Amino acid sequence: MKKEKSRTKIKDLPRNVWAVSLTSFFMDISSEMVINILPLFLYNVLGVKTNIIGIIEGVAEATASILKVFSGWLSDKLRGRKWIAVIGYGISALSKPFFYFANSWGMVAGVRWADRVGKGVRTAPRDALVADSIKPEQRGLAFGFHRAADTAGAVLGLLVATLVVWLAQSNDTLLGEHTFRTIVLISLIPALLAVVSLIFGAKDVKMPGEAKAPKITFKGLGKPFLVFMLIVGLFDLGNSSDAFLVLRAQERGISVIGILAMLATFNLVYTLISTPAGALSDRIGRRKLIIGGWVIYGLIYLGFALAQQPWHIWVLYLVYGLYYGLAYGTAKAMVADLVSPELRGTAYGTYNAILGILDFPASLIAGLLWQGAGSWAGFGPSAPFLFGSITAFLAAILLFFWRPKKTLQEEI
Repeated sequence: MKKEKSRTKIKDLPRNVWAVSLTSFFMDISSEMVINILPLFLYNVLGVKTNIIGIIEGVAEATASILKVFSGWLSDKLRGRKWIAVIGYGISALSKPFFYFANSWGMVAGVRWADRVGKGVRTAPRDALVADSIKPEQRGLAFGFHRAADTAGAVLGLLVATLVVWLAQSNDTLLGEHTFRTIVLISLIPALLAVVSLIFGAKDVKMPGEAKAPKITFKGLGKPFLVFMLIVGLFDLGNSSDAFLVLRAQERGISVIGILAMLATFNLVYTLISTPAGALSDRIGRRKLIIGGWVIYGLIYLGFALAQQPWHIWVLYLVYGLYYGLAYGTAKAMVADLVSPELRGTAYGTYNAILGILDFPASLIAGLLWQGAGSWAGFGPSAPFLFGSITAFLAAILLFFWRPKKTLQEEI
């Protein structure tokens, strides 16, 4: 059977996987152009403090958390994923023009939260649609390919943003207001293409089992899923918004163009690693790759805490792409391994909701540590990264010793 798995190729992936991946590709072009420079706009142009940025980023994810549960549950109840996902992508696309008019942190927060509501509506049905459309022995490959397409969009979006910054303000360290608003306008085109791609490219898959709405309970999703979420939750508590990595890069002396180029390189590594890592997880199991990814994450965050020179940040960001490629899509594939097919929407909604809820305390803790740690511990901006490193190592240890009974992947 292992020999058969190894022959699985990207061209064999079904239409839905390609359609969803294309949609994510376009939306990430749009999102990454704006979101990665948003903390710089808040910090450089509007003069917002890091603790407020932490609150904005944390609430942005937490706002969508409940919607992730209910949108996933609703897709199970209605036995259809596509149109719920389309609505979610549509909300995000419609919210983006309002960044252009934002002139206070409150307005930025409102638009950011609206964008995340769209993500909350679409994420669980989209992930469940991918899982419904693929054979179990190809699941890792499918999610890895989806992540690769998503991240390739991020690379292109960052390159476009870098070009705009270079043309508008050369190598200035601080982001200009006009530059930000220009990037927002350009981002509207791929956002529209993302919605169109999903509408015309994807089709719902007939779901097995009875047409019965599942209860939204941990117990109903099973003990293995619950334990997995507890461990993932510990990891995510130290996984604060990447906005703090961007601020750390600027604090270490990297220009706006340098930051965007660095992010593009990170996403390129992520893109190249995701698909082969997903296929590898089909052969050797998900846990090994996730543990490896978390250990790498812990080392990277320790490096961010200790970094002194701009080139240190560059090297760490390159390796950061390796963590994402190994662990992010693999963890989503493991969710499908732990629950039955008729509960996938609810499971993905719960998975994404818990991570979204934890994004708020994670980013709030990071902002407070950055803002206040220097007065009581002498760490300053290093403190959030030390905290993230510790939680990553603890989560990796717990996942290493956790031995679930046979997953759906292992029963193939």
